[in-house]
Amino acid sequence: MSVTSAEQAVLDRIDEDLLVRVTTELLRAPGQNPPGDEAATVAVLAAAGRELGLEVVTTPVEPGRDNLTITLASGNDAGVLLLGHTDVVPVGDGWTTDPFGGEVRDGRIYGRGASDMKGGLAAALVALAALRGTRLSGPVELAAVMDEEETGKGIRAYVADTQRSFVGCVTAEPTDLQTIIAARGDSYLRVAVHGRACHAGNPADGANAIYGAAAVVAEIERLHTILAADPHPLLGPATWSVGQINGGTGGSIVPAECVIVADRRLLPGESPAAVLDDLRHRVAALRLEDRGLTVDLDMPMEMPAFETAADTDLVRITEAARVDAGGPELPLGGWTAACDGGYVARDLGVPVVVLGPGSVTTQAHRADESVAIHELVTAARAYALTALRLLS
Repeated sequence: MSVTSAEQAVLDRIDEDLLVRVTTELLRAPGQNPPGDEAATVAVLAAAGRELGLEVVTTPVEPGRDNLTITLASGNDAGVLLLGHTDVVPVGDGWTTDPFGGEVRDGRIYGRGASDMKGGLAAALVALAALRGTRLSGPVELAAVMDEEETGKGIRAYVADTQRSFVGCVTAEPTDLQTIIAARGDSYLRVAVHGRACHAGNPADGANAIYGAAAVVAEIERLHTILAADPHPLLGPATWSVGQINGGTGGSIVPAECVIVADRRLLPGESPAAVLDDLRHRVAALRLEDRGLTVDLDMPMEMPAFETAADTDLVRITEAARVDAGGPELPLGGWTAACDGGYVARDLGVPVVVLGPGSVTTQAHRADESVAIHELVTAARAYALTALRLLS
């Protein structure tokens, strides 16, 4: 699809200097989660939205932790949703640059969240600014939600409260500017094994919770192997991974408690509740009660997977816009990471794609995280063209 003169006029309003300024200001604001200090990032983004004459609304989710929407109002029909999150993972070790410095060097901007995903937020905001004055059939809304990196409180509050309808959602997570039409979901499962403590000199007098937990771990490893035989064509297989285990109070005491935390990646169509129920049945089949043990299972976090058909209007228009914006030659893809877009697809019934500047594989959650300025510009151009064509 070629760019029309009216579309070119919008693209000409993509302001690289503004894009760099907003990105660096966002990077200089903290937002690590945990503990969940997104407030400074929300304040910077909200101020930039007001400066650009856009409609800005903050909605408390928890004390000091707000969701933010920035909207270009236009028309009364269904709109376009640009989705992002304001929290970043903790800084960690190994940095050679200031993680909150927003340093600009050799065409890149450095800082925690540059790729994941303050650069994407800045690109979406600049796209909204470039669309001012155009006639659209519906609004374009940037929803910047809190707590994506932990339990998804922000997106769950957003989908429960929003009164708007949307023809499509573009999630501005880092995809190397590839259009992603399917993403795995994620869930955390907590398995607490309860036994009975006694002196280790007479272990038969107690019930060893760590032994019970070891049986559960072995069962989870077996389940992971079973899932590997049934991969999704874009996403690979669902997976299990035990990430934490904690139990016991000392070497001479038979442990009364042991807790396992496992990560279960989900495929489109999988129900987190069904995954929890399946593990509960499989653990019950281990008959740990015969060892004097009891088990509690729960799922403290779940993020649904999604898949959008390649022939939908959202996918066709977004992909054409990405190419016309100067994006790289890449096929439609799948994402093995999880994102808030799954909630939009599942709970709002809105088609979703993921498209953004930066890389989830080489930049996100790493020391010296950065994003290329030219990718920010291309992303902003792609978002503006997508909204313009969906709402023409």
